[in-house]
Amino acid sequence: MPMNTVEALGKVPLLASLDRSHLEKLAQDFSVRNFDAGTVVVRQGDDHGIGFFVIGEGQAAVSVDGAVVSTLGPGDSFGSIALISDRVRTATVSATTDLQCYVMTLWDFRSFVQGDAEVAWTLLQQLAGMLQRQAAAQH
Repeated sequence: MPMNTVEALGKVPLLASLDRSHLEKLAQDFSVRNFDAGTVVVRQGDDHGIGFFVIGEGQAAVSVDGAVVSTLGPGDSFGSIALISDRVRTATVSATTDLQCYVMTLWDFRSFVQGDAEVAWTLLQQLAGMLQRQAAAQH
């Protein structure tokens, strides 16, 4: 059974600190995209990573420089940096089974955050905490 958009968004580390009402509002800006098994969803090196994806159903493989580095399933996400900045894709993500994803663009996310100062502050705090944990793990 596929995960609903609000449940899936609540599992995304960047978005996990948002309350349910904000997640419900954000979920309205996601669209559903389906990918057949074997489809490359995003390709490493692509110039414009404007989409953020949350897997609702299915499995995907993440590869860097041709080597698989992880697998993703329902509730996992990829492209979160694309919510904040249009950057070159750092990995290739391919559907290993039929894949259903919830997708949001950079400009829709920007509009959502700019429209609510509480959301912006919560996301900044969450991002700062994530960076702090990452720095601590490297020492």
